Amino acid sequence: MKKFLLLLAALSIQTTATAQTNQQQTQSDLSYSFAELRFVDVDISGGDGFRLAGSYELDGQWILVGALTALDFNNNVDSTLLEIGGGYVWKYSDDFDLVSTLRLVRADVDTPGGDADDTGLAFSAGARGLLAPQFEIRGSVNHINLDNSDTYLQLAGDYYFTDQISAGLSLDFAGDTDSISFGARWYFD
Repeated sequence: MKKFLLLLAALSIQTTATAQTNQQQTQSDLSYSFAELRFVDVDISGGDGFRLAGSYELDGQWILVGALTALDFNNNVDSTLLEIGGGYVWKYSDDFDLVSTLRLVRADVDTPGGDADDTGLAFSAGARGLLAPQFEIRGSVNHINLDNSDTYLQLAGDYYFTDQISAGLSLDFAGDTDSISFGARWYFD
């Protein structure tokens, strides 16, 4: 599965590079200045918590990104993941963009037997687009390199209630653990 996801990531990067050279830059209808709050449920290990994330559009192509994810598990284990970084947006068409990000990641895990922390990098490559004026879809291949590296696929969709507020669902498919999250975004540009 991991080899398939790595192959998918490599193809996504190649597609992104090809799209940048073959397509003229256009202005898409998607905004990259937002804050979001999501409830996260991790299936196998019985964990749940929240994710507070945001993105800020610098000049239409460069973005700043950050997130804080806090999870509590049934066996008195708590984990916190802090991410901060940047990314680049290729305006593929009026309704679709190709997006890649690179983030510095800090993970802290608290257990009854002790605490552990680690710092690493995370990379994402994917697409974001509007299927209809009020319905957005996203898909990406993500790789996180901490104590144990992991590659996962994320699929998501949001419904826009207004130009500034959307809500939706996100599914993460990883090697051993899958998760689902739902929440809302507030766009502020």
